[in-house]
Amino acid sequence: MIVNVTGRHVEINDSLREHVEARLQAEFAGFPRIESVHVILMVEKHRHVAEIVAQVPHHGTVEAKHESNDMYASIDAAIEKTAVQLRKWAEKRHEHKAEKLGRIDKAVHAKDGREPAAG
Repeated sequence: MIVNVTGRHVEINDSLREHVEARLQAEFAGFPRIESVHVILMVEKHRHVAEIVAQVPHHGTVEAKHESNDMYASIDAAIEKTAVQLRKWAEKRHEHKAEKLGRIDKAVHAKDGREPAAG
């Protein structure tokens, strides 16, 4: 996973970069297919804004944004929002898989009261 950290009106020091990378590794450990993550950190007056853009194959992008008075809190909340969206995407992907024909055949015959044909 490629991680890019960009700062707008804020200097990205080692502490911020390490915090972002550690949180991303912890939250996105269950999503190995993430290609890249772009983290945008902004300061506007007293608002600290963190925006996360994750690139996922066959899905496009997943984006989340959070603002608060603390940059670290904004980062944590934005990463959590992104992780929730990725979990929902993964659940939808797994729920739409087709059932095996044998299960469907047994269910239809059980409903009709007939025995399934052998073979």
